Amino acid sequence: MKKLSFKIGMLFFIFILFIESMLFFLLYFSIVNERVQSETDNLLARGMSHRDVLEKNFDTETIKHVALMESEAETMVVITNEKFEVLKASNEVNDDMKQLILMGNFVDYSHHGMTIESEWKREPFLATVSPIRTDNNIKGYVFMFLKTQPIRDMIHNLSMEFFIVGVLAFVISIIATIFLSKFITGPLIQMKKATEKLSKGESDVMLDTYREDELGELSRSIQKLSDDLDQLKKERTEFLSSISHELRTPLTYLKGYADVLNRPNLSVKEREEFITIIQEEASNVNTLVKDLFDLARMDQNEFIIRKEQVECCEFLQEIVLRLKPAFEEKGVSLHCFCKKSIFITIDRIRFGQVIHNFLDNALKYSRSDTHVQIKVLKENQQIRIQISDQGDGIPKSDLPRIWDRLYRVDKSRSRATGGSGLGLTIAKEIIEKHGGEVHVKSVLGKGTTFSIYMPIEGL
Repeated sequence: MKKLSFKIGMLFFIFILFIESMLFFLLYFSIVNERVQSETDNLLARGMSHRDVLEKNFDTETIKHVALMESEAETMVVITNEKFEVLKASNEVNDDMKQLILMGNFVDYSHHGMTIESEWKREPFLATVSPIRTDNNIKGYVFMFLKTQPIRDMIHNLSMEFFIVGVLAFVISIIATIFLSKFITGPLIQMKKATEKLSKGESDVMLDTYREDELGELSRSIQKLSDDLDQLKKERTEFLSSISHELRTPLTYLKGYADVLNRPNLSVKEREEFITIIQEEASNVNTLVKDLFDLARMDQNEFIIRKEQVECCEFLQEIVLRLKPAFEEKGVSLHCFCKKSIFITIDRIRFGQVIHNFLDNALKYSRSDTHVQIKVLKENQQIRIQISDQGDGIPKSDLPRIWDRLYRVDKSRSRATGGSGLGLTIAKEIIEKHGGEVHVKSVLGKGTTFSIYMPIEGL
């Protein structure tokens, strides 16, 4: 009883049953009243027609003729004088008819005629009366009678027909409700099973995504979630595999050179060389673990950004001053072009990490006698920080993936250059947490340009 299909089915069934009942009752009583009213109006009109004839010729022959006309009809006519004494009748006048006629002694009848008995459920006759006037004097009355038993029989037959149709409508409503509830809840049940599979870690779900209604939209959302989870699962596997590789290599070096250091016949120079290698690899492991820790904090929304308003040019010049010796050592010129009094709201340490990362990549992939430039431009309520180099460039096929974790464009140089493949991922995350965006353009063999767009708004 707690199933959604049952609840929806009962709701539809009650609603349809209520509408059908209302329509049946309204239609039934409308037909009944219309038929009874039609019979009454016809009876009154027939009586007034006879009255009109008798007003022109109120004589014995005309009276007999009118009575004769009704003798073969379902209706009956009784013609009386002004004292309600019967002059002529098309059929035998019984006690019920006499009682209705004698009521005229106590009623002032309208010349237009009127209904004197309309209770078809209990009385044996419907009855109307039309006064006969000549020279403004009442000469008599035309009473019309119609037996109510045929009307009751007709209403009974009509009731039976409505009952049969009602039963059929009831059965059809139940069948329609079952199919309708299944039609609605069927996709929901499939979605429920799909979500259960997803909760168990199974991502191979297939749903009907071709519907153009809300259920179709929900199916597409769940299907997309399934595909995203499947992709995330693959990326997680690849990520863990890459992390294992990244850690295994320096740890292998550390263990290998540590074992070598235990040899008694090493010279002082060899020992110092091996110790230097061990320190470098330990530094690489430390950097990798730090980057992983930062990414984990970002994923858990625990990466804190402490913003302050800084003068952009001064901020960048400080970074350039610290890194310039490394650029000069490789023969790469580094210049910063920016105007004074351009302020930006950032976390100095975190945003400095971003600029340092971009400049470090520019240095690694630039040849001697090339240039690296930083430009700051103010445009469209944004500040654009552009970092350009004349290095190796990035292949077009690799551009969409450079922000992926542990992804390297030049895998053969990754160990030599010491990168972990996490720097650009972290840089992008930091920029977005500042409310900014980062874009990259690159031409293979000519260089790469990173553009950081930051809002001008204050804290």
